Amino acid sequence: MTSLKGLHHVTAITSSAEKNYEFFTYVLGMRLVKKTVNQDDIQTYHLFFADDKGSPGTDMTFFDFPGIPKGSHGTNEIFKTGFRVPNDAAIEYWAKRFDRLGVKHSGIKEQFGKKTLSFVDFDDQQYQLVSDQNNKGVESGTPWQDGPIPLEYAITGLGPIFVRIAQFDYFKEVLEKAMLFTEIDQEGSYHLFEVGEGGNGAQVVVEHNAVLPQAQQGYGTVHHAAFRVEDRSVLEEWIERMPKFGFQTSGYVNRHFFESLYARVAPQILFEFATDGPGFMGDEPYETLGEKLSLPPFLEPKRNEIEKSVRSIDTVRSTIEFKKE
Repeated sequence: MTSLKGLHHVTAITSSAEKNYEFFTYVLGMRLVKKTVNQDDIQTYHLFFADDKGSPGTDMTFFDFPGIPKGSHGTNEIFKTGFRVPNDAAIEYWAKRFDRLGVKHSGIKEQFGKKTLSFVDFDDQQYQLVSDQNNKGVESGTPWQDGPIPLEYAITGLGPIFVRIAQFDYFKEVLEKAMLFTEIDQEGSYHLFEVGEGGNGAQVVVEHNAVLPQAQQGYGTVHHAAFRVEDRSVLEEWIERMPKFGFQTSGYVNRHFFESLYARVAPQILFEFATDGPGFMGDEPYETLGEKLSLPPFLEPKRNEIEKSVRSIDTVRSTIEFKKE
């Protein structure tokens, strides 16, 4: 069985695509590499923020479902998304930047031997920066070269994702037996799992929590998390494997930018398995990634209808010179 390669992307729900774009572009300095729509709900924007080149393992994506209520955090959810930064000095930089910009954060802490900084956005979506200072394992991405963050401090990709679960023993079996993760450390109720080459780009932190109420999905919460597979042939292995462990799956899904499989592995925990390619560079030049509404070929005949149903969002950055600060 071919192992998963690590994290591919995390998809969350926002109350405002416009505010989301502003926060990720101007505060976090991540590059919008694709502005498209939810392929299953074409009235909903789907924004992809990633590294300079839209590399797999670096992107955080968002839906803005019209009229969806605010979610609430609790148990049985993917409750926090990690982002990698190059070193401990970068964590210090971000703490000062968040203070200056009024971004709520928890202060610098250490978890599993790594410097971290947890913070939230305008929706109370939860994130954590993690230092790659002593990291070994999956290589990270390339910081957005023309963004507002000095390159030595910039976000380079996804770090560990955090899952809070009521039935820990069950979920441990899901990760270890079905998905081939290994538990490598524990701090109190937090358990650290990794897969493939390991390191910050291939880790899941699981918190055992049977006390909090059930989380409720809505804006400010994560919709699903995806893990990397090399290509279609490896994806087929996982398409065949997951039902053997009793999971109902989506079967093969072609998302145009990558090919996928979805499986709900626990209450409210939806995991995706996604290929590294084809990627985001096929329909837009590097210089203007994410500036136009990009549609997969099967939706292109509906472009006029879609452009009328989704409001216009100005995401042009190629004409802006960002001051690194």
